Amino acid sequence: MIETPGDGIILFKGMQDTTAEGIKSLEGFRRAWWEEAQTATARSIGLLRPTMRAPGSEMWWSWNPRRKSDPVDMMLRGPEIPSGAAVVCANWRDNQLRTPELDQERRDCLRIHPEQYDHIWEGAYQSAGEGAYYARQLAEARSEGRIGKVAFDPLLTIRLFCDIGGTGARADAFALWPAQFVGREIRVRDYYEAVGQPLAAHLAWARATGYGPERAEFWLPHDGATRDRVFAVSYESALRDAGYRVHVVPNQGKGAAAARIEALRRIFPAIWFDEASTEAGRDALGWYHEKKDEARGIGLGPEHDWSSHAADAAGLMAIAYDAPTQARRIVYSNKGIV
Repeated sequence: MIETPGDGIILFKGMQDTTAEGIKSLEGFRRAWWEEAQTATARSIGLLRPTMRAPGSEMWWSWNPRRKSDPVDMMLRGPEIPSGAAVVCANWRDNQLRTPELDQERRDCLRIHPEQYDHIWEGAYQSAGEGAYYARQLAEARSEGRIGKVAFDPLLTIRLFCDIGGTGARADAFALWPAQFVGREIRVRDYYEAVGQPLAAHLAWARATGYGPERAEFWLPHDGATRDRVFAVSYESALRDAGYRVHVVPNQGKGAAAARIEALRRIFPAIWFDEASTEAGRDALGWYHEKKDEARGIGLGPEHDWSSHAADAAGLMAIAYDAPTQARRIVYSNKGIV
């Protein structure tokens, strides 16, 4: 506790979920300042706000944005903010005391780690974890204008590349990237993800979004041909019954995850993303990273977390793009084309 002139006091309070209850005992305080507010939980914020109700009271929040879903961002940068709130974005340009050394550090970050620059220096949300596989490729796509408005060719087939989830509450997510191969371009128009939903829910989304059997075909990983233990039906057969053409990509064997990563990195310069409809999927690609053994300083392969399902589906797209196409032999006879 620090005493100030005029009988004022300054208190420092822990606001972790385990300690935040103590904030409710405060009375008569007129200022609250939460530094590093990106770590604030919804519960802690919910305890602080009703506490600061003295006449003329204010709450100050300062933070470096991390995720759009962080509670402080949802409160102050969401679609609706509290009445009377003032939100100010301040970064290196507003620092009147910045030194040449600070500017050099900024330029070095832009040159060496361009995938981290926007988050560290420009106040953007964090889009890449440490060791992220596709962070640099996403940064290049942004700088080259390949993230914007994407439209599908109405005359070409839409390919729906999937990573298969399950129907249980704790099942892996079902992830889907709709894409078209147009010449050398790969146009990605949407991203869909759902957890614990039946196949019917995924098909309902596909049809409602314009990806019905008349325009689209499904591409599945090798386990798409495996029969479900309960329903004795595979994704492949169920999708065929729904009227879709279905392709099952063969098992890549040992090192399949690494093969998908390298294949996607290789084709990334050809990918164009629709900015609005693929945001969630791009967030996942930016976060997908290597698991580390910190004690030994070695990589242990891809981390299986919330981001891996979108990455696996995108990797399947890369494998399919790399697969050689067989030329169809056309034979002419007096009866027409055989």
